Amino acid sequence: MHHAAAPARAAVSVPESRTLTSSALALSCLTATLCGCAAGQEMGRGVRTADSLVAEWVEGGRIPGAVLLVSRGDEVVLARAYGWRRVFDFSSGQYRAHADAPLPETPVEILADPYPMTRDAVFDLASVTKVMATTYAVMLLVDRHEIDLDAPVRTYLPDFRGGGKESVTIRHLLTHRAGFSQWKPIYYHAEDADEAYAYVRDLPLEWPVGESRHYSDLGFILLGSVVERVTGTDLNTYLADELYRPLGLRSTGFRPTASLRDTTPTHFAATSHGNPYEYRMVHDTAFGYRIPEDPTAWNGWRRHTLEGEVNDGNAFHALGGVAGHAGLFSSADDLHILVRLLLDGGVYGGRRYLTAGTVETFLESTGDEQALGWLTPAYAPAGSFAHTGFTGTFVLGARSGDLAVVLLTNRQHAGLDADGYYPDVGPLQRAVARALLTCLPPGDTPDRRGVPPC
Repeated sequence: MHHAAAPARAAVSVPESRTLTSSALALSCLTATLCGCAAGQEMGRGVRTADSLVAEWVEGGRIPGAVLLVSRGDEVVLARAYGWRRVFDFSSGQYRAHADAPLPETPVEILADPYPMTRDAVFDLASVTKVMATTYAVMLLVDRHEIDLDAPVRTYLPDFRGGGKESVTIRHLLTHRAGFSQWKPIYYHAEDADEAYAYVRDLPLEWPVGESRHYSDLGFILLGSVVERVTGTDLNTYLADELYRPLGLRSTGFRPTASLRDTTPTHFAATSHGNPYEYRMVHDTAFGYRIPEDPTAWNGWRRHTLEGEVNDGNAFHALGGVAGHAGLFSSADDLHILVRLLLDGGVYGGRRYLTAGTVETFLESTGDEQALGWLTPAYAPAGSFAHTGFTGTFVLGARSGDLAVVLLTNRQHAGLDADGYYPDVGPLQRAVARALLTCLPPGDTPDRRGVPPC
């Protein structure tokens, strides 16, 4: 999900005994590596700025915790964990139908012994799933000539037709130009992946195919169905067999197992307390989502703190945790490998996973700050690729500077503010990216206008 920026937010309320100080961070809540290599020396100022920005957000109570990993070429120049991966727990919850409805007296409670954030913490990636799972799967299949980017979707899903859908191609889905709306509460209509696919398949298109970009979860849910139809297996199995396991990724996949949650309950960065944001999306017509469903027709809202359980309601309730738009879990180190694979033209660890031509095709801008699956932010040099996730996740690759950035936060974990929003980490993501990008050597940098020199 992508949503409008929230209003300014007050600091997270944590008792003084639990507030993070610089000394506490340094002694117990961090693992940090800032190398003295050439790349680190070149980027020293930018790395220090990025590091201090994230630390300030955590120490100032704007987010509970974060992990930041930065590399230049083969050198990891910063790998650091900040704050807490779980400090709050569900109490009476934050479910309310509109902004004026009163909150319970104790919507969340503070744990007596919060869990520190660690570099290897596993995060719910939300929409970063779109690139680190679904787009990668399509890249593999295009590379193997099993999917044609310009083939109609009905080539792979023959029952996807009617209402102009015959002209929708795989490329349209990847670039959010298929005409789908952004979001629907699929769980009001479906209890499993087959029912979810049928519901999305039958939705009318909201805009003419190919004419304009409208970011859509629904289009990527459909892409997930294409991958599963072509491969004969689910996204989780296909990617584990063809990409994640061969790359040596240890913490990446959909639907983390119950045994892992039971044996290492603090391994995951906790997210929200139930789904109060989606609850309001359904109930409050003034919140920006007008849907025809009777809000009271479904009442399966979760009433616990989510940890190792996908936050996205459609992925969890309707698609069993494996979906093309959300549901992937991963760590900073694993995501770093996936970014570096693209920066290195499809090669990692001496093995080629994708042809250079396929990588180039998918990372080439198609306009509107969009490539195939990936976003191409205006603040980054040409050829850069990035994506964000609703849970507070962010990845960036800058090919001209051979720079990889992974910034993972658990922004939802402190709960909604008084206006019903989670903290907006977009400014932090952009500030960290700019701090690093503007400190690349001359010739590798984006437009420096308005940016202080390094």
